[in-house]
Amino acid sequence: MENQNPEQEARDAIDRMLTQAGWVVQAKSRVDLSAGPGVAVREYPTDIGPADYVLFVDRKPVGVVEAKREEEGQRMTVHEDQAEDYAAATLKHLDNEPLPFVYESTGAVTRFTDGRDPKPRSRTVFSFHRPETLRTYVMRANPGGGLPGTPALRARLQNMPPLDETGLRPAQIHAIRNLEASFKQNRPKALIQMATGAGKTYTACSFVYRLLKHARAHRILFLVDTRNLGEQAEQEFMAYRPPDDNRKFTELYNVQRLSSGYIASDSQVCISTIQRLYAILQGKDLDESDEETPAWGKKPPPPVVYSPQNPIEQFDFIIIDECHRSIYNLWKQVLDYYDAFLIGLTATPDKRTFGFFHQNVVSEYTYEQSVIDGVNVPYDVFTIETEITRDGAKLKAREFVDKREKLSRRKRWEQLDEDLDYTPNQLDRDIVNPSQIRSVIRAFKESLPAIFPDRHEADGTFEVPKTLVFAKSDSTPTTSFRSSARNSTRATNSAKRSPTRPTRIPSPCSTASATPGDPASRSPWT
Repeated sequence: MENQNPEQEARDAIDRMLTQAGWVVQAKSRVDLSAGPGVAVREYPTDIGPADYVLFVDRKPVGVVEAKREEEGQRMTVHEDQAEDYAAATLKHLDNEPLPFVYESTGAVTRFTDGRDPKPRSRTVFSFHRPETLRTYVMRANPGGGLPGTPALRARLQNMPPLDETGLRPAQIHAIRNLEASFKQNRPKALIQMATGAGKTYTACSFVYRLLKHARAHRILFLVDTRNLGEQAEQEFMAYRPPDDNRKFTELYNVQRLSSGYIASDSQVCISTIQRLYAILQGKDLDESDEETPAWGKKPPPPVVYSPQNPIEQFDFIIIDECHRSIYNLWKQVLDYYDAFLIGLTATPDKRTFGFFHQNVVSEYTYEQSVIDGVNVPYDVFTIETEITRDGAKLKAREFVDKREKLSRRKRWEQLDEDLDYTPNQLDRDIVNPSQIRSVIRAFKESLPAIFPDRHEADGTFEVPKTLVFAKSDSTPTTSFRSSARNSTRATNSAKRSPTRPTRIPSPCSTASATPGDPASRSPWT
């Protein structure tokens, strides 16, 4: 077989990548620059020797590709100087200026440098940019006719106007300013940590508006992991009204919440679940019901491959809502696919979250600080305890139980061969007892007047305040047994208030955590 040496194998892989991205690959002996909008010529001669590939758009040279064997992937940055030398060289038969776009690639690892940036610096990309994209970049930089060109995106980010603070809280102002400072430093990832209820999505709407208006971003993706969060984000953008314009955001820019594989060419903000975006990259349809299951609980998907209909430059910025849940494992590959700035939003980051965003935390606004600032309210603790959460329980031999698999959700009835004792720590992990959960919810409902004594109206009616219920999981245990016994649990202390906290909750807004199994994991009503 031919082309089996490492260097040629790398070039074969690069040929395929260029072809997928819309380039016509040609040998130097058979050059036809009219063969397509983008032509990649192998071994093109220069005054310092042949360049591995020279990229032509509309018959004009715009960039070079330096090819290396796959073993050189760990030393790609070492070869940048060589690639830049070819970009600055004079091409045979042409009187060219230095070429702005420089790639180094092994076919498995590809790095890209945009020479138009204020301080050009290479970055890893999934594949090559399309010829039409480089044409747009070149035309913006040099439109001809003596007109001033449009600087590159990273150059435009250097000249953002001062922030209009109207309608923003101090923490939101701090987050936006630090985020834009991070952009100016050309840092590819940034993390905004902001307490729940402090206005993360409103903050996102504010800086998205500035990126579209002042940085002239092409398209921005708002990525979520459940359809419900996508609907909430869409409503937030629809309601947002910028401080310097009387019109709503959606009257100024096109917002598209993706419900199919179609991404409109004129959409400037796209809202999508990570599940749907993965399906789009795979060229597959996705039922809306599949977006209801959180991405982190599904079976890992197969690897992402290049999609000609959805090139790597499709988005300039990607905002990842609840990023602590959807940036890990194989879902991370969806984010790695795009050549875009990544902005994470979360209230509860962990060490992995900080690591993914290179510890570039542009905002750190905790719940405690939000309470001090009057943005959120403090909480009281209201403890609900049942016999099972305290002592555990026993399922007797020959009793029929409902057994459920975690991933497939397949259920089957199974008769126990022997007694099954379970401890409180196994509750909601290995064992799910619906009767016990109902007892907790019933105890909460019956105790509402005592928890909120100031919610009684003059006519005697009681108004239940807004309440958020956080469940442990939609399917925590790998295999769970559901007991059929109705009398397996009862509430023994349905209204025990912690003596270390005040007894009156001043806020009309409450948050509940339905975690009856483990007292250490109970979340307070806030």
